[in-house]
Amino acid sequence: MAPGACERQGDVAKRNGGSYDWRVNDEAVLEELLSRPPRAVVEAMGALAGDLVVLGASGKMGPSLARMALRASREAGTSRRVIAVARFGDPAVGAELERHGVETVACDLLDAAAVAELPEAPNVIYMVGRKFGATADQPLTWATNVAAAALAAVRYRRARIVAFSTGNVYPLTPVDGGGPRENDPVGPVGEYAQSALGRERVLEHFCARHATPMCILRLNYANEPRYGVLRDIADRVLAGEPIDLAMGYVNLIWQTDANAIALRCLALCSVPPLVLNVTGPETVKVRDIAERFGNLMHRTPRFRGTESDTALLSNAAACRARFGEPETSLDQMIELVARWVLDGGRALGRPTHFEEREGRF
Repeated sequence: MAPGACERQGDVAKRNGGSYDWRVNDEAVLEELLSRPPRAVVEAMGALAGDLVVLGASGKMGPSLARMALRASREAGTSRRVIAVARFGDPAVGAELERHGVETVACDLLDAAAVAELPEAPNVIYMVGRKFGATADQPLTWATNVAAAALAAVRYRRARIVAFSTGNVYPLTPVDGGGPRENDPVGPVGEYAQSALGRERVLEHFCARHATPMCILRLNYANEPRYGVLRDIADRVLAGEPIDLAMGYVNLIWQTDANAIALRCLALCSVPPLVLNVTGPETVKVRDIAERFGNLMHRTPRFRGTESDTALLSNAAACRARFGEPETSLDQMIELVARWVLDGGRALGRPTHFEEREGRF
């Protein structure tokens, strides 16, 4: 570990009243922290019967979710296989999961024959999705976001399935309205968002057809130091690049909190599916985020344009009523991302394009 990689109080990290207190610029330490299960997840995994398959496990959130699930199961004293399934185009991702005890299966999730041969399990987290580059290849986007969901729903029709969706299924709404709730009308903007709604509808169809208990999580936006809206803004502040204010307000949640909610939702799957918005409690002004990063980085943010009176938002009050407030606050998220960026921490190179108002990703 590099000198100064993690300045710790106590062990690698500690939670004080549900909050993080850590500094990190080492990826091994970061992955340990992102996959550390909260007590509620340990309890949930202890009460859950059977193995867990994570489909689409090699993306931004999948590796830490799979590790969290296995760690929580072990802490709960439960013998459970956690099986991560993905193409694993980067073999290092699969190798790292295996090193920590997560089993891996390389699979093209658009190959019906290969999907049919996947390991049996009564619990499934579905994380398959294509957003980045969606506009460049719309047929692949629709296949990944819709056809793959159908194949998985048929293969695991006897399981319970928690499926990640996105807040992009909602239309842009007034920034002073608190964002759409789960029962509000959807209105996806652009083909990526339309295909995401298509994924939901396909899952709903097979939920009804096979009586498969499901939960659909409409997430926006998950963050950790290597990617997310906060990383996008921090990079621009540090580089002195202008920040577009057209999408002037966002909702944010820390990746660990989002993954913890997904694992706890395995116990809540139902027919028809339970739909939950997953994000933080605040409607956050992009300008305010940039100015906070500016203070921490000793930079003066630059801006372009002005805030619109609508934005892509969602109201996660129903999720908080079930699970409580996210453990990681907005202030903590901003400070952690700022530290990582200032220390030269790596980015995943997957900008969120949060400022996009026409749905072109």
